[in-house]
Amino acid sequence: MPYKFNASRRHKFVKPRFRVTNWSEYNESLRRRGDVTVWISDAVAPQWAADRRTTRGGQAKCSSLAIETCLTVRVVFGLALRQRQGFMRSLLQLMKLDLMVPDFSTLSRRAGKLDFEQLKQQAKSEPVHLVVDSTGLKVFGAGEWQENKHGTAVKRRSWCKLHLGMNLDTGEILCSDLTEERAADPTVLPDLLDQIEGVVA
Repeated sequence: MPYKFNASRRHKFVKPRFRVTNWSEYNESLRRRGDVTVWISDAVAPQWAADRRTTRGGQAKCSSLAIETCLTVRVVFGLALRQRQGFMRSLLQLMKLDLMVPDFSTLSRRAGKLDFEQLKQQAKSEPVHLVVDSTGLKVFGAGEWQENKHGTAVKRRSWCKLHLGMNLDTGEILCSDLTEERAADPTVLPDLLDQIEGVVA
């Protein structure tokens, strides 16, 4: 590589050494990483059960609030669906709340039907701080499979570029576009801005 030719003339940086001087505070900070504090409001219990529907079909037992709460707990603690069910069951028992915990199949089925329109309207009320970046995506085809399987001649790799626009405050991806590898971010920026309904700061 070119940088190796100048390695003898480069300035050598001494790697700094970090030593812990406040061991008591350091140990306490490591202990606090395992602290779990969960609080459920008293107003949640009356809204946990689903409202009885008047149309034909099966009756839902848990409301959308219960499904959203279980999904939030699953994401925060990194639990699987069945582990999340046991965690919520034990949590409600510790709080002495006689509430039904949705099972893993119910949670998986109703997760795609949640309506987050209220959260989207709150996010649109303020200007959005947008951050745009792109990443390359390799496209695998028949040539890739033949090369790995039979050792055929190496062909030119095909790439696509995925452009993403993210809200800097919330981390939500607001817009996206998939283009060829030669497309730059400034070229795709007008199309990305057209996908955002709110005001961009």
